[in-house]
Amino acid sequence: MYIESVPHRNSLPAILLRESYRDENGKVRKRTLANLSKWDSQVVEGLRSLLRGGTVSPLPMEQSFKIVRSLSHGNVAAVLGSFRNIGLDRIISSRPSQHRDLSIAMITARILLRRGGG
Repeated sequence: MYIESVPHRNSLPAILLRESYRDENGKVRKRTLANLSKWDSQVVEGLRSLLRGGTVSPLPMEQSFKIVRSLSHGNVAAVLGSFRNIGLDRIISSRPSQHRDLSIAMITARILLRRGGG
């Protein structure tokens, strides 16, 4: 999908959301999906950016988020490594599952909160 501006002689250009495809003969064709002419130009540019794989934000990425708190992951990695060494994950369930992962996550969180490591 892409956005195309189709000029008119005496009026503003039509802003169209289109896709291209090949017909049975291999010829490239265009299909209009929506007319975006009445949209605000900033909204059209935002959609154009998204279609190209970008992001839509009035601010740069670094200014879009504010880090309030950041927890270290080393403590979590140490606890999970210990669980795997002693086989706790296999004691909870012999096969990997979401229930086993959630159980290990809750046990890890409880240990880290008790020890002040998180």
